Amino acid sequence: MDKQELNALLSLLDDPDKDVFLQVREKLLSIGEQVIPVLENVWEQSFDTIIQTKIEGIIHNIQFNATAQALKEWAVTPEQNLLVGALLIAKYQYPDLNEDKLKRQIQQIRQDVWLELNDKLTALEQVKIINHILFEVHNFSGNTQNYHAPQNSYINNVLESKKGNPLSLSLVYLIVAQDLKLPIYGVNLPEHFVLCYKDVHQLMTVKTKRDEAMIAEGILFYINPFSKGAVFGKGQLDVYLKKMNLDIQLSHYQPCSNLEMIKRLLRNLIFSYKKLGYVEKQDELQKLLEALGD
Repeated sequence: MDKQELNALLSLLDDPDKDVFLQVREKLLSIGEQVIPVLENVWEQSFDTIIQTKIEGIIHNIQFNATAQALKEWAVTPEQNLLVGALLIAKYQYPDLNEDKLKRQIQQIRQDVWLELNDKLTALEQVKIINHILFEVHNFSGNTQNYHAPQNSYINNVLESKKGNPLSLSLVYLIVAQDLKLPIYGVNLPEHFVLCYKDVHQLMTVKTKRDEAMIAEGILFYINPFSKGAVFGKGQLDVYLKKMNLDIQLSHYQPCSNLEMIKRLLRNLIFSYKKLGYVEKQDELQKLLEALGD
């Protein structure tokens, strides 16, 4: 579409006919993100609050569609990079966020950890270093006062406030660990989220199916980022699951994928906005969840 056609289309934004506006809206949505700067310029030059509101709605829908498409594409990539997935979720709420700034923050944490690591360290010693850097040097901690707040699920807020819920703190921990090629993975527990450290060379005695599952996955121990990286074994996980009065499943003990983590992040947001009564956000986030596939 050339500039003249676009200007003609934009001039119809103030048309009182609802059908005309809907046609204009659909055409602008089809153009996509490239039309946003033009719409923002029209918004700035307009003194009509009705037109400004219409433009804001169109921009939001364009950005939402772009985020949904990006998530759909991310879900089918082989690596399913965790930081990229988390940034896409954050861009739903903060479309203009500074990605480079966030990546620099993550890179600084990664650099601080990397400087302390060496090939002679045991798995436990590696985890102690990550815990020290994250929870003592950079002062990350669990947000116990506003546990269900939506901001706990947006990585930019977590990096800024240094507070998060079990999943978002695990996410920051895991992004750093995966970048350093450490065998740490997420464990998707009911109403909680922890990490595990894998070592395929470990030898253990098989006593139960769950022990067998741990060996098959090479799990040495578990890590709880919400408790400043506390390390614990399968026995404590057994106790937690019994307290929850849940049917024990092997998935409660085994690593989950990055895709499962991003889906869980969206479900947490849906729950948070439901508690706040934000129905529109619930619906939009459900659509983003559906974009990730079954």
